[in-house]
Amino acid sequence: MKIGFDAKRYFLNKTGLGNYSRDLIRILEKYAPENEYLKYTPKTGDQYINQPTSQKNIRLPQGFINTTWPNLWRNQRIVQDLKKDKVDIYHGLSGEIPLGLAKAHIKSIVTIHDLIFLRHPELYHPIDRWIYKKKFKHACEASDRIVAISQCTKNDIVDLFHIAEEKIDVVYQGCHEAFKTIKTEEQKSELRNKLKLPKDFLLNVGTIEPRKNILPTVKAIKDIDIPLVIVGKPTRYHREVMDYIRQNNMENRIFFFQGLAMEELAILYASATIFIYPSIYEGFGIPIIEALYSGTPVITSKMGVFPEAGGPTSCYIDPTDIPQIQHAIATLLVDSSKRHEMSEKGLEFVQKFNDDRLAKQWKQQYLTL
Repeated sequence: MKIGFDAKRYFLNKTGLGNYSRDLIRILEKYAPENEYLKYTPKTGDQYINQPTSQKNIRLPQGFINTTWPNLWRNQRIVQDLKKDKVDIYHGLSGEIPLGLAKAHIKSIVTIHDLIFLRHPELYHPIDRWIYKKKFKHACEASDRIVAISQCTKNDIVDLFHIAEEKIDVVYQGCHEAFKTIKTEEQKSELRNKLKLPKDFLLNVGTIEPRKNILPTVKAIKDIDIPLVIVGKPTRYHREVMDYIRQNNMENRIFFFQGLAMEELAILYASATIFIYPSIYEGFGIPIIEALYSGTPVITSKMGVFPEAGGPTSCYIDPTDIPQIQHAIATLLVDSSKRHEMSEKGLEFVQKFNDDRLAKQWKQQYLTL
């Protein structure tokens, strides 16, 4: 089969949807090499183009109209290129598919990551909400199959877009191979020295924004002697976090980083005493499984998707309840045997997200169309 992908995020997004796209295509190229995988993107950027796997089967817009208006190409005119390439299936990796696929007799699958813009509209500009709803609803209605990245997202699609459950399958995400290898004490020590970090610390990874909700954790450790390392891109919410840190003289206990190399990030996960992820809402929560693969105990939110990603032995809290967060952190810090048990059982649980298992599920998705 020839399978075409909406690869815009593959090439242009460093995290999130970009990681999902790169991991999925990498898994398929390794475990299902009998198919041909074509990557359609309005441009390639410069971050991933030099990787050998990224250079294969790239399709860019051609001609004056398509290169001048790449969004028009991606949303509609791309269908002519798919026909020319004799693509059997088009996979929209980030909630979108172009118009006219059915008329061109091209089967389609769309991955829906989340419907946060409908569950938490206060976090989005009204125009953005309108655009997302229009694109996602069309993709769900027009595609032949829908893949949700969690049962929670599937429930949202059924509830908010009134799509039949039978049209939707759940296929979980994996994560980068860097998190699946054992890190040596030497690697951990070298990175801590480079970043000027202490031996014990809490770790949080994710954009510093209201939905990710890191401020209650900062407040929870005000009277606990443990540093917090936060890795993520700052937004305006970062100012609110910094104001609290300054007001409470915590500047020497909170460390901010962004732009770490994947291998450095993986070593950082493995070095952390506890990983904490107090997000309000996610489609899945990849940082949770990155932590579990790293053998790091996880504290995360008890509602929504988080138990799907964290499994039965992670620690679950109300992300708005500061005393509860404080109690969870303090309890785990003094109980090394509990942390060890969580590490071992978490690593057992997370094997369900291994590449070979995900590849089998994806092969089945394409074969059933």
